[in-house]
Amino acid sequence: MKASELKIAFYDTRSYDRDAFTTANKNFLYNIDFFDFHLDEKTALAAKGYDVVCVFVNDKLDSEVIKILSENGIKLIALRCAGFNNVDLNAAEKEGIKVVRVPAYSPHSVAEHAVALLMSLTRRIPQAYMRTRTGNFTLNGLTGRDLNGLTAGILGTGKIGRIMAEILSGFGMKIELYDIYPNKDWANAKGFEYVQLQQLFKDADVLSLHCPLTEDTKHIVNEQSLQLMKRDAVIINTGRGALIDTKALVYALKKQIIGGAALDVYEEESKYFFDDWSVDVIRDDVLARLMTFPNVIITAHQAFLTSNALQSIAETTLSNISAFAEGSELENQVK
Repeated sequence: MKASELKIAFYDTRSYDRDAFTTANKNFLYNIDFFDFHLDEKTALAAKGYDVVCVFVNDKLDSEVIKILSENGIKLIALRCAGFNNVDLNAAEKEGIKVVRVPAYSPHSVAEHAVALLMSLTRRIPQAYMRTRTGNFTLNGLTGRDLNGLTAGILGTGKIGRIMAEILSGFGMKIELYDIYPNKDWANAKGFEYVQLQQLFKDADVLSLHCPLTEDTKHIVNEQSLQLMKRDAVIINTGRGALIDTKALVYALKKQIIGGAALDVYEEESKYFFDDWSVDVIRDDVLARLMTFPNVIITAHQAFLTSNALQSIAETTLSNISAFAEGSELENQVK
């Protein structure tokens, strides 16, 4: 199929998506239409007449949506992200729709954002910023904590987790790791140690989550694991929201079982993240409660948002689509 004949429907796009993909498409010349709404059972019919849908983390691709896509001629689902927990892969296979993803775009962007969250949380940067903006230069209540000499627990040692471990090691932190598929050669070379999951929770002064969301990792941070943690430990999550049982996290924060949390993801984020709710009521009581804690920082799934990452995402996504159009092997296919 010629590039000029291939039609792609992009769901859930923002200005930065449109800019990055429009620039990258100069090398491919596909027919692209950008939609600002999510893909779900109500909007799936908008894909009629297209060959490919390109989707993001909060688009819904369950069996019902995939059936509608198939009935309307979609042959490929192109994820412009690494995670694929929002796709019913069995339904896609049944309908003969292939699924591709971007397995790695800029792991540094996510790891560096995780470090920024950690530093902002432990040094109380948001509170200090808000004070000085109003002319308040007092330091009461802004006492921070050195990271040097503390233990960082890295849960998941893919590319992002490994970079996070190496950055925190540069602060002089002791690094402990957990992964069901340990990278022992790398760990040994760096002087890091893999430990059992319970020990990771017990030892970590900083627990940073970098594992994919699966049936085994859903709510891996829960009431029981939170009880194992130090009372001044903090959790950083730039992975997937449902790695944490958020109700259990709220309870732990309220009872001062842990010292704080910095989250770039939230398990029920799809309704709120990427949209402006500043003049509306947030009806998610758990999210609203999280936002009241002074020892919680929330960013709206922006860890990926660097110019480097956006360029890589656009180029890899369009290359995946190009391989499909040419009938070549799909290097980044999800099966």
